[in-house]
Formats: sequence, C-alpha cells, structure tokens
Amino acid sequence: MRPFPILAAVLGIVLAAAPPVAAAGPRATATVAAPVPDAGVHVSFRWPLPGTPPVVRRFDPPPQPWLPGHRGVDLAAAPGTPVLAAGTGTVTFAGAVAGRPVVTVGHDDGLRTTYEPVRPGVEVGVRVAAGTPIGLLRAGHPGCAATACLHWGLRRGDTYLDPLALLGRGPVRLLPLDGVLR
Repeated sequence: MRPFPILAAVLGIVLAAAPPVAAAGPRATATVAAPVPDAGVHVSFRWPLPGTPPVVRRFDPPPQPWLPGHRGVDLAAAPGTPVLAAGTGTVTFAGAVAGRPVVTVGHDDGLRTTYEPVRPGVEVGVRVAAGTPIGLLRAGHPGCAATACLHWGLRRGDTYLDPLALLGRGPVRLLPLDGVLR
C-alpha cells in the first residue's frame, strides 16, 4: 500500500474542513492533522483505558531502529484499571517479555497493538472487540512519573507507528498553504 495517496486524501479532507486562514505570503502555514496509519483505520479504534486518559509521554521513535527511543505512548491510570482492546482483533500474545507482562492484539488490517504492563485476562487465540477488557494495569512502568502507566504500542510489520494516530490524535504538522514544500 502506498502512503502518498492516503496522505493526500487525508490532507484534502482536513484542509477542506478547516476554516479559512488569511495568507501572510507564500510561506504562510496552516495546521493540519497527522495522517493515520491506514485510511479509515482510526474510526474503529478507541482508547485502551476507560475514558480519555492523560498522555504522559508521547511517541518518540529513534532515527535508526537500533537506537533508543519511545516506541509507543504512556497513558496514566490507577493500578488495577481495566485495559481494553483498542480495536477488534485476536490476542496473539499474553505473557512476559523481559520480565514485564504484555498483551498483544493482532488486527485484521495488519496492525498490532501492544499493552504493558498488563496482567493478562485473556488467552492467546481469543477474538476481542474494541473495548473488550484484556487485563488489568499494573504499577511500575519504567520512565513513568505516575503511579501506573499503560505503555500502548502500535506496529505494522517491523515498523513502529504512533498509536495516537488510530484516534486521529497523532502529531500536528505544519504545511505551506500553497501546497508547495520548500
């Protein structure tokens, strides 16, 4: 799948819906939403915690795959909070990775969401709908200043993506109003 036609479609929709902006010359910019990992994907996904949890650390991928970075987002919640499947899919992993409890859900569109530290409440092979409880949040996520944080990850193949893009909340990008990148 080529991302450019999807990006152009998303940007066209966003720009068409945006209020008019007075141009300040050829380099004026407008704020537009970030592209989602696949056209329409964000419609069937939801927050992996009840309500709208605070994002305490955003997606910050490294410039090279082998370098350190933050390959997901951290969402603050109380220990014991139910963790919910962000989208419909099949549980492909429920166990420990490097001593931390992790649940992974594979989605029909080739995406995989990961959740940790989560005490699994589901077994591998179980089909879940968006919003289905898959476990309970545990305290102690490294680098989280809150009592407990859910590290929510998203991958397509070997590529890490920003899971907030599933909700239409990815990073904001500034583009020239005239559409010409300089």
